[in-house]
Amino acid sequence: MTLYRYELARRGDAPLLATMSRRLIEAGLRPAWDAARITWHVRDADSVVLLARTEFEVAGFAVMRYGAERAHLNLLAVEPRHRRRGVGRGLLGWLEETALTAGTFTIGLELRASNAAAQAFYRACGYRDCGEVPGYYQGVEAALRFTRDLRVARGQSAPPAVSPEDPGR
Repeated sequence: MTLYRYELARRGDAPLLATMSRRLIEAGLRPAWDAARITWHVRDADSVVLLARTEFEVAGFAVMRYGAERAHLNLLAVEPRHRRRGVGRGLLGWLEETALTAGTFTIGLELRASNAAAQAFYRACGYRDCGEVPGYYQGVEAALRFTRDLRVARGQSAPPAVSPEDPGR
């Protein structure tokens, strides 16, 4: 059985993560997640770049940016030989716990509309489909937007929606 450890990425990990992104996420697109962009997130106080490592390799990674009210999952990739072993759930769970600790309760993400496996993964993790964005990926492919309210997942009720016209809130 392979053991995985989760740790924050370092600047030196960025070239490998950019290569993984090109191969596992951005296939067929112009690469948008180069080493410089990943390094920016490694250094950014409002971002987390998380690795899942075995003794010998990086099995997966994720990039999340946290805001005051909402976090955005930019990337999540798992090497094919490590899929269906809990690596993706481990990465996502770590990031969700971090969001809760920071007081950020909603996570949003986009994924390629053609990626049925990713859609099934996020739905199984409690995310819901919020609509399609045609041409989102460089005009080549549509994206599906997914979101999750972490309070609902913990049995808490989400706060009522606040209307901008309601000054009483």
